[in-house]
Amino acid sequence: MSGAFIHPTAIIDEGAQIGAGSRVWHWAHICAGARIGNGVSLGQNVFVGNKVVIGNQCKIQNNVSVYDNVTLEDGVFCGPSMVFTNVHNPRALVERKNEYRDTLVKKGATLGANCTIVCGVTIGDYAFIGAGTVVTKDVPPYALMVGVPAKQIGWMSEYGEKLDLPLTGEGRVTCPYTGKTYTLQAGQVVMEG
Repeated sequence: MSGAFIHPTAIIDEGAQIGAGSRVWHWAHICAGARIGNGVSLGQNVFVGNKVVIGNQCKIQNNVSVYDNVTLEDGVFCGPSMVFTNVHNPRALVERKNEYRDTLVKKGATLGANCTIVCGVTIGDYAFIGAGTVVTKDVPPYALMVGVPAKQIGWMSEYGEKLDLPLTGEGRVTCPYTGKTYTLQAGQVVMEG
């Protein structure tokens, strides 16, 4: 935890790894097995489980619980009160800890406020999950997803702006903010260069 800021009300279990420049705010609880990268911000009332990996420069806003078997790659944004799950069919009277499903959120993805990520999915690089969306299936890189259940309505740039590309077919567009070019082919968006 060298070089990390830990608020006095936060609970950090012995063994937790927290990278340099990270900030853990009021009433957060980080379990012993958690591995948290550099420059991460964990807001008020954030919980991080034992079998969790959080990459560098992630931002996890207030009231988010990152449960076991969730991995966040670098630069992931978790909006306020968004939800992860780790059991597909939970019951209070049935022990299912050996049935946890892995959830992977790839580099640069945004998970909007109050969205729910049902366990066992992969959210692609720089995908954008709108506020209140419920994700039950894998999400491709750069996809813009909204609704219950999630439906793709577009594509997003790494800068976080909607790209003027069709949902299907082919297309090519340059982001006016960064000058980077994005190409849509075979249902996938790829940033050139």
